[in-house]
Amino acid sequence: MTFEQLRTFLWVARLGGVRRASEQMNLSQPAVSARLAALEDALKVRLFERSPRGVTLTRQGEMLKDYAEQMFFVHEEIRRRITHPSAIEGTFRVGASETIAQTWLPGFLERLSLEYPRLSVELSVDISVNLRESLLARKLDLALLMGPISDYSVVNIALPDVELSWFQAAGRGQVDFAATPVISYARNTRPYRELVEALFRRYGPGVRVYSSTSLSASIQMIAAGIGVGPYPSMLAGERLRAGQIEQFDPGWLPRPLSFTASYLSEPRNSLAERCADIALEAASQVR
Repeated sequence: MTFEQLRTFLWVARLGGVRRASEQMNLSQPAVSARLAALEDALKVRLFERSPRGVTLTRQGEMLKDYAEQMFFVHEEIRRRITHPSAIEGTFRVGASETIAQTWLPGFLERLSLEYPRLSVELSVDISVNLRESLLARKLDLALLMGPISDYSVVNIALPDVELSWFQAAGRGQVDFAATPVISYARNTRPYRELVEALFRRYGPGVRVYSSTSLSASIQMIAAGIGVGPYPSMLAGERLRAGQIEQFDPGWLPRPLSFTASYLSEPRNSLAERCADIALEAASQVR
């Protein structure tokens, strides 16, 4: 019985199938099956009942899962309390929303690199709904997104809220929302939905809303006079300083954007826990 056999057993038990475990561990299905067979042979018991729909644990499998969970909890405690960060290596998968990518993500990555110099980072920038699905599918180790994620398996570390301001092209004058398009976040996002609801309540359903998946393109469209929109001030800094855009006050603001550093609680991942803390430190630094 080896450590890798137990780790493979635990992933199959958690995910309910060899295929999903092989994807999570980046191993071939035959390799996963071979490890399970070797473990069952070493223990002289059947650990799984196989069926076309996947695998289920036998009574002995359930007992082994409990022991293996305890064993890997201790393993993570050793990593967290004893192992020096400079010795930790491998690939850490981070997903970030574009708002974060264009504001404090570089500071987060710099801190991460300094603390874990041998760690490789695989970065994905996407809208929050896609990041949520990737995290729950175990394709990410840490998601920096508009949260929280309402799922029992997820730990959400609250990050500082991001305040919004209204922007328009410099010298545009008073804004008539009945005639001026409002440029917003991507359609299937929380800021888009909340903004549309607020605009319709105040100005009626005739308000035009242009959705964009690119924040930099949105700020560029505002600077070109195509429309107006509410965005974080930190995203508009360069064009504000250049005198291309300006803030204006229509008398109301959308709610601030709420973000979280989210990771799965099981199996315990001390690296994800620490990286969520680093994200909080980086986000707090730019306030």
